[in-house]
Amino acid sequence: MILILNLFITIVILYVFAILPRFSRRKEMFVYRQTMFAHRGYHCIERGIPENSMAAFRAAIEKGYGIEIDLHLTRDGQLAVFHDDTLERICGQPDTIEDMTFEELKTCRLSGTSEIIPSFHDVLSLVNGKVPLLIELKIPDSSEQICRETLAQLDHYQGPFLIQSFNTIGIRWFRLHAPHILRGQLSSDLTREDHKEAWILRFMVKHLFSNFLGRPDFISYGLNDLPIVNVWILKHILHVPVAVWTLNTPDMLERGRQHYDIQIFERQHENY
Repeated sequence: MILILNLFITIVILYVFAILPRFSRRKEMFVYRQTMFAHRGYHCIERGIPENSMAAFRAAIEKGYGIEIDLHLTRDGQLAVFHDDTLERICGQPDTIEDMTFEELKTCRLSGTSEIIPSFHDVLSLVNGKVPLLIELKIPDSSEQICRETLAQLDHYQGPFLIQSFNTIGIRWFRLHAPHILRGQLSSDLTREDHKEAWILRFMVKHLFSNFLGRPDFISYGLNDLPIVNVWILKHILHVPVAVWTLNTPDMLERGRQHYDIQIFERQHENY
């Protein structure tokens, strides 16, 4: 009986240790509660405003919304604002951002418009602290170069921002090298579909057991995959801010506002 009790206590301790966030930056995180971030900018292709474009970012600023963006590192070490792993869906090319230089990317057009793939530098210059930024790092494998380049540019930026990534190695990098930056662990039901990453790694991130590496300040989780026990514990017992994505219907917007702290949304064209 004592052995079973000791085993149970050990499991509980390990469980808590695994999912614990960082608590020391709660005051700084509080200002982001109920912030609405326009997912990839306030885009609407029916109006000629593609996602992750300067036009979408200008529209978000005009509406007063925070802006969620995605960063990739080009072959020549530049930060490009783009979501997908390849250019196929948006630009009609099979290439990846990582295989191209930024000069080569300038020839690509977004969704048949005149808009081009922005650089992170240009986005920072445009936003310039007018609205908060939520920056997702697209980190291939365990590469840390994108983390170093992102930090180098953010060191000169004066506006409010958060960083987040599915890749816990990147979150850990910021924990070790830039602890002053607020960081979030992105997650969803990653075990539901096939990915190139090992299943056990996806399981760890899905259930936030990898938090012990990055010690995030907030959790960013797919709304369609909630509720999940560990997110509930983090939010309601440990009072960790939870962002939810991607809210693209009135019902999802209402649920996100009522039950979670930060909303990452897309508006359908009829609600634009």
